[in-house]
Amino acid sequence: MIITYFGEQFFKIAQGDLVLAFNPVSKKAKSEIVVHFGADIAFITTNHPLYNGTEQLSHGERMPFIISGPGDYEIKEVFVKGVMSKALVSGKDFINTIYLFALDNIKVAFLGALSSADLSKETQEVIDSPDILFIPIGGKNFSEGISLLDPKEAAKLALLFESKLIIPMSYDNNSLKTFLKELGEEKAEVVDKLTLKLKDLDGKEGEVVILKAV
Repeated sequence: MIITYFGEQFFKIAQGDLVLAFNPVSKKAKSEIVVHFGADIAFITTNHPLYNGTEQLSHGERMPFIISGPGDYEIKEVFVKGVMSKALVSGKDFINTIYLFALDNIKVAFLGALSSADLSKETQEVIDSPDILFIPIGGKNFSEGISLLDPKEAAKLALLFESKLIIPMSYDNNSLKTFLKELGEEKAEVVDKLTLKLKDLDGKEGEVVILKAV
């Protein structure tokens, strides 16, 4: 599994020939993120230009299967569960879908544009203890009117799920510093790209990895 970060919440996860993309930034967004590649599956958590740019994910004959809401899915032998939660955009509630899936026997939870740590007991049980947790930490009005978990509540939620690896997203220097301090992880590893196998997670407990946007 190779994880690449482009900024905001735009990630690419590649496993062999399979390419997954998460919250691609649309050309309609006021963003400087310009990335174009072919993906097999596109995950959209929130219907907002920062997260719904599926037009960026077609290349040659490769067109993504788009998952954009709660439900159960099976694509290319990947089983995906989408769970409803809340996003907050310009003070209005939007649907945010939390995605759960396994790739190469590594369980992943992608929290998307989650605005509140107040998740139902059912949602918490479904998320359970993922091996990798992607979590937003930017706080109120982080980008284009989108309010996310603030770093302190994000840290509490990350601890609740007891993940082996925590990947923060939607952050600036201040929110990242606060998040790491809350977790006691001031010396978190910073990488350009993350390459993982299941055995690499052995013995890890709540370890934060910071992916630099490429």
